[in-house]
Parts: sequence; structure tokens; C-alpha cells
Amino acid sequence: MSFAPYSRDVRHPDKGPPVTAEQIRADVNAVADYTRAIRTYSSTMGLELIPAIAAERGLKVTVGAWIDKDEARNEKEIRAAVELSKRNPNVEGLVIGNETIFRGEKSAAEMAELIRKVKRETSTPVTTGEIWNVWLDHPELVSASDYIAAHILPYWEGVSAEQVVDRSIDIYNRLRAAYPGKRIVIAEFGWPSAGFNRDGAVPGELAQANVIRTFTARAEAMGIEYNIIEAFDAPWKSFEGSVGQYWGVFDANRHLKFPLTGPIVPNTFNQTAILALLLGLVFSLPMLRASQTVTVSQGAVLAAAANGVGAWVALVFNHWATHYVTGGNYVTLLLSLVLLVPLVIVLLYRIEELAAVAFGPAPKRLVEARPAATLSRYPKVSIHIPAYREPPEMLKQTLDAVARLDYPNLECVVALNNTPDPAMVEPIRAHCATLGERFKFLNLEKISGFKAGALRIALEHTAPDAEIIGVIDADYVVAPNWLKDLVPVFEDPTVGLVQAPQDHRDAHLSPMHEAMNAEYAGFFDVGMVQRNEDDAIVVHGTMCLVRRAAMMEAGSWSSDTICEDTDLGLTIAENGWKTHYTRTRYGWGLLPDTFEAFKKQRHRWAYGGFQIIRKHWSRFLPARSRLTTAQRRHFLLGWVA
Repeated sequence: MSFAPYSRDVRHPDKGPPVTAEQIRADVNAVADYTRAIRTYSSTMGLELIPAIAAERGLKVTVGAWIDKDEARNEKEIRAAVELSKRNPNVEGLVIGNETIFRGEKSAAEMAELIRKVKRETSTPVTTGEIWNVWLDHPELVSASDYIAAHILPYWEGVSAEQVVDRSIDIYNRLRAAYPGKRIVIAEFGWPSAGFNRDGAVPGELAQANVIRTFTARAEAMGIEYNIIEAFDAPWKSFEGSVGQYWGVFDANRHLKFPLTGPIVPNTFNQTAILALLLGLVFSLPMLRASQTVTVSQGAVLAAAANGVGAWVALVFNHWATHYVTGGNYVTLLLSLVLLVPLVIVLLYRIEELAAVAFGPAPKRLVEARPAATLSRYPKVSIHIPAYREPPEMLKQTLDAVARLDYPNLECVVALNNTPDPAMVEPIRAHCATLGERFKFLNLEKISGFKAGALRIALEHTAPDAEIIGVIDADYVVAPNWLKDLVPVFEDPTVGLVQAPQDHRDAHLSPMHEAMNAEYAGFFDVGMVQRNEDDAIVVHGTMCLVRRAAMMEAGSWSSDTICEDTDLGLTIAENGWKTHYTRTRYGWGLLPDTFEAFKKQRHRWAYGGFQIIRKHWSRFLPARSRLTTAQRRHFLLGWVA
């Protein structure tokens, strides 16, 4: 076995301190029952003590001398290695340099001359350690060496674990055919137990066990001399890619990673399985709390999801428990654990939403699920349409749809804000005049507060007797029965707001539009339906009806956030007003023209959500508002998600 007796706390062998006799003896004792010989890679910094200590357990030693561009160090290494070969009869070979040619630090000719120089000073066989193709490419190196010390590590060639042994034996036979009669030692063979895949080469604990057990059995049967890299995992080798730390047959704590005979199971399988079961039970507890309203199929989906997420989290913990954390990895570990908590919560929340709508009881709070209410009177509705530099023809379609509403007591306030182009302003002014006195036109120049600012001014121009404020975007064409169907909900004096879903009339334009519309529909047909059951809907700035008294109590439209509609809806809920949602489509707008516009919209919503949390967090504390526990949960998780 390749033998490097460094503790797991060593940052790099060259940075010291030298290894001690106690460390070497403990490590020799750890491997002595599993190997006949060990190979070292340096003969200084305390490693010169290895041959004598290995002799105490009857182990042969192939001594290494590290060779690079530092000639002073090279000379020191060679002198030490030669002296060790003379003083210790258990030294059976000297390996001068390790992949020095492959690293480009010496040429093959230089290494051949160096080997010949060392051979003149010792009777111990001398060679160098190089990857197998270097030996095939440089016969002069073979001639200078007493034997070939070939490194055959098919992982670096992207060979799969199932083919690695056949590949290695094939390379060995190629070397034999190229240099008949020459002694050949496979000086490095191994497989990493962790790290990233390299093409078809996939590291793994079970793969390492199978590869090494199969190779050693084949090599013993064929009489091949070999050395396994390496005895111990080396946490300090983080600079050798993702697998550099995991080539050991023993882990860094000197525990054998796998049994040399018998069944092979992951060392942490039982612990990980138990943790997964416990986490699955913990994640299932919220479902048990609501057991009176959970159907059998819904419960099965939630239980499966809870246990699936539990298994996933357990595997994450297992990953960190079975990998070495060094240097910057501590930052990665900390961030991953911090971010894992909200990720798990959001994932379970989303699964709960889907399960409730797909497998749970039929929704009870949807407007269409309530007994149909008949109006004893027709409260006045004031419909507000804010518009910012909108195409006149599109806005005319919106106004015409409002004019067709089947409701006898309404007005419409059109508020054009910061739209200086007369070509966009005057056609709308004229169209409002054509539609009659119910339509009020406002041309608001140089106002602040964006959409919220325009809506505040629209509210100032609202008829004093208007009891309900309707808000639609400038591109929305509403159905004639919108008010007729939804205004009756306000017969309940505790209702402050009714929201209808967004829908779109241009989804057919392209696959991208189809995908965007489907994504919107997923929210309005799943998330909003489930949230409505707990009176926790998200208010959108179109297709909503708000009781004027509730709006005024909430302080009207606020410019504190860029999601003024959701901000207002939350404040109304915090004040104890009921909100209701309908899944029926009553209006159709236009989708973003491009994917960039779609991303910009989503960024605004996400950023606005965090602004709302920052503004309202104190009202989520106990006794600080009239929000129920379920409402707090939906609002917080909904915005984080």
C-alpha cells in the first residue's frame, strides 16, 4: 500500500511539522495485518523513520525520493533514500521521483540519468514511478530502471468501475508485450470512494470495494506485483480535485472502509436509514395535526413526500458526514445547512398545496362553492384603471368591456400617469367622453409613486357614494358578469376583498406564451385555491374588488413596496377583514411580450415580497394583528417560496 502517515489535521506535508515516530508506528500497526509491504514517496520530514518501524511488524518497504525542480531538495531526498536502503534490510526498492516526467519537471532523459546515478550508489533495485503510457513512450527510461513501476489508474481515463480491472490487466499485458522479460510492478492502482464522476468513472464506497477486491484477486491469481493507492484517505489533498482525498483503503480515522471478504454494505447505511425515518416522521407531524380534514389519498401523498424529503435530507447529512471538510468547504457546509432549512420548508409547503388541491376535500371557501347570494341593493362600484404609456387601441378594448358590464351602478376612473405623448393620451380622453359620464378621465403628469400613486389619485376622484373599488390593469378585458357574480359576496359586512384569477387571451401566440400562461394558471388554480381555504389569498393588482372602508382603514395604496396590491391585501387581512377567491375567470389580459419581460416581472414580485416581509414582520408576532396562525404561515412561506 502507498503509505503516508499524516494525520487528518495536516494542511500539507511540505509545511510541516515532521511526522513523529508515534504517528508512524500507529499507522504501521493499522495496516500491518492487511499488507505485505508499503511504499513511501519521500525520505525526509520524519518519513525516514518508516523502514525501521515497519520492520517491527515484518513489512517490506519501497522507499521513495521526491523529485521536482528544487535541486537542493532533490539531492537531500536522494541521499536520505540511499542511506535508508543501506541501513534497513527490509527496503526492497527505491522509487526516485513520482510522476516527475508526467508533471513536466524532468525529461525522460534526465530521469534516466538520475536513476543510473542512484544505482551506482546502492545495490537495491532502483526505478521511478510514472503513469503507464510514459513507460511505453520512453524505452530509454525502461533501460535505465531495474524494473517498471507503472501507475495504472483508469479513473482518470473515464473508465467505468465495471471495466476498470479488465482495462488495468490489458495495460499490464501491453507493457509485458513491449518489454518482455522486464520486471513490471503496478506501482499504483486504486479507485476513489467519493468525489465527482469523470465521464463513465463514478467514484463510490461500494465501487471502491468491488474494484479493489476484484483487482487484487485477479492480480494474485496472475502473479502480478501491485501496490494499492493508498492506505489512508488524505484530507489535505483537496488540491487534487474532488477525488484527491478519497483513495484510501482506510478513512482518515484509520478505519477500514470495507470488509476484504463477505457482503459489502455502506458503512453509514444504518445510521442514514434511521435518520431518514425519523425525519420523515417529523415532517409528517403537520399532516397529523390536520388529520380531520385530510383524505386517505392526500395523506398517502403527504406521507410519501415527507419521507422522501426526509431521505433526501438524511443523504445530505450523510454526504457531509462522509466527506472531509477543509478550508473553504467550511463556508460551503455552513451555507448549505443554513439554506437547507428554508428549502425543505418551502418544498414541503408546495407539496402540501398540490396534495390539498389534487387529493384533498373539495374547497369550501371558493365563491362558486358558496350559496348564491342575491343583492338586496346594488352598491356603487368604482372601477379604477391605471395606465402608463399603454397603446390606445388596447386600452379602448378594456374600456369597452367595462361599458358592457351587466351592473347598473358603476363608474370607471381611468388614470393615465406620466404619459406625455398626446398620441397616447388624447384618443383615451375622447373615448371616455364617447362612453359617457360614468367614465372619468385623469391625465396625471409628473406624479410619484408609480401605479400606487396613480391609484391614490384615482381614489380621490372616486364618487363619494362608491362602496366598492374594482381594479383592473389596462390590458384586461372583463366579462359582463364580473360584478354581477362577485359583488353579492360583499353582502357579508365582514368581507373586505374578493379576488378573481388572472388569465390571458394571447397564450396561443407561441410555445413560450403557452408555458407562461400554464405557469400562471398553476398558481391561480392550485396555490390560490389552497390558500383561500385559510383566508390567506395573495391580492393581485387586477381583477380584484375591495370594500372602500377596508381600503381606507388599511391606509389606501402604499408606495413603500413595489407590490402595492399585495401590500394592501395583507394589511386588510391584518385588520381582520375576510377575503375570498373565485377560480372562475372573469378577465383576460396580455402576457409579457418576451422572456426578458417575464423575468423582470418575476424579479419585481420576488423583490416586492421581501419588501413586504420587512415592512410587516412585526405584525406577524403574536397579538400584533388579527392574522391567524394559518394566515401567518401562508403569507411567510408564500413570499419566501
